[in-house]
Amino acid sequence: MPRSVAIVTDSTAYLPPAAVVRHYITVVPLTVVLADEALEDGTETSTRRLTEALQQRRPVTTSRPSPETFAAAYRAAADAGAEGVVSLHLSAEISGTHDAALLAARESPIPVRVVDSGVVAMALGFCVLTAAEAAATGASLDEAVACARKRAEAIRAYFYVDTLEHLRRGGRIGTAQALLGSALAVKPLLELADGRIELTEKVRTASRAIARLEELAVEHAGSGPVDVAVHHLAAGDRAAALAERLRQRLPGLVEMHVSEVGAVLGAHTGPGLLGAVVAPR
Repeated sequence: MPRSVAIVTDSTAYLPPAAVVRHYITVVPLTVVLADEALEDGTETSTRRLTEALQQRRPVTTSRPSPETFAAAYRAAADAGAEGVVSLHLSAEISGTHDAALLAARESPIPVRVVDSGVVAMALGFCVLTAAEAAATGASLDEAVACARKRAEAIRAYFYVDTLEHLRRGGRIGTAQALLGSALAVKPLLELADGRIELTEKVRTASRAIARLEELAVEHAGSGPVDVAVHHLAAGDRAAALAERLRQRLPGLVEMHVSEVGAVLGAHTGPGLLGAVVAPR
């Protein structure tokens, strides 16, 4: 049954659909625009169409949800009996989604705590699940927020991309970093740090970059209980292989999620993306 504390997030959390249903989570979609066609993030169709558009070098842009969309989600939570809402979103350094949620929260009929997670993808997803689990045990609004923030502090997210060009075009990484990553065919490793996407290491080949990605994930996971997500865009075989290696190397693994990212994140990373989100419990 619905809880007194409702949980709202956005589509860049890339949560498993079953978890969304089980925890009564409301997911507000971002939008990807391919030429003049707007598609909701988080669907198989939008991801497939995005990959085709990027491969054909067609224009791609993304946009945040409107404040009105968030306002409708908060009203629906109130109508369902919620006494408050925890609204968790991708880094405000990456998207204006957090700002749109803040605007909507001012008009909400019930208290809304809007949280800038500082992360994206299942790094955000694990924070959302932590808040939802806290709410299910009767946690207050502020307690659920505190649980999500604590989880976010412990999470690391590492990404390999074939090129930094898509991040540069979208303004998600500096031109100087993009040029540096492109020099001499260097393969970039990225990390989310302080809410921003940062170039953390430069490796000569894709195979070495992926091996280093694996090592970083194992180092951060340690031997304690940990949840892991492996993300990709049009690189399913790479993702499956990485996930299997991590299963074998992480003695404290609790949950493993393997998924293709949606169109919004994919628009800024391009095909070939491979990522590992490590979330100690």
